Amino acid sequence: MEKLISELRRLYLPADAPPLEALARHLRGEDTLVLGLTDSAGLSRAALIPFRKTGEGGEHWTLLCAVANALQQDLGLPAPAVSISGDGAYGLWLSFEQPVPAARLAEFVALLRTAYFPDVELDPGAAVGPVELPPCLHRATGMWAAFIHPGMGASFADEAGLDMAPPAAGQAAFLEHLESIGTEAFEQALGKLRPVPALTAQAAPAAPAKTVDEGLLLKDATLEDIVTYLHSRNIEPTFRHLLPR
Repeated sequence: MEKLISELRRLYLPADAPPLEALARHLRGEDTLVLGLTDSAGLSRAALIPFRKTGEGGEHWTLLCAVANALQQDLGLPAPAVSISGDGAYGLWLSFEQPVPAARLAEFVALLRTAYFPDVELDPGAAVGPVELPPCLHRATGMWAAFIHPGMGASFADEAGLDMAPPAAGQAAFLEHLESIGTEAFEQALGKLRPVPALTAQAAPAAPAKTVDEGLLLKDATLEDIVTYLHSRNIEPTFRHLLPR
């Protein structure tokens, strides 16, 4: 149990999370805590993206897999944890090395939704809680929420959760090799997801004031150019001569 709590603290829980004994009761199913992932300073080290069942066939699992792959392949982020909720939903759990303002995490989740799952009903602000942190007993259904192996997720497509409490050692094993998202990787992912601002039309540069070139060619010159050029040489044009035809 201590190993599991240590992994949960490392990855997801804020600094002011409930004390050890309260967490242990939660994980044993003696109590079910609804936890905020945001601390008193408005910072969070975790976000939950739920994928709720919308029909038969496990479409929500297929969509979760597509998003999990996009997080890694498109955005270069480490693999998220996967959970089943106890009431038929799957979840992707994102962990961050450094606490992030909750508003920025909400923006991140909103951008992910726009890019990869726009048809899913989701409140981006709810990604940072309150949540029922797995593993725990879902009181309404009597089923267990738990972290699951991604390779086994499809087998839970028609299930609300687990029938019995998952072993704490097994849950810790799912989490111990997961990595948190670094600050630089997070900023780069945000940059990729944010829409590119439309280019503003730039005014064409003003044509430079016309000056008389020292190598003026008469075939390119106007009468005004010729007069200006001659004046620059202190010559007063008379135009007494006609050019031969």
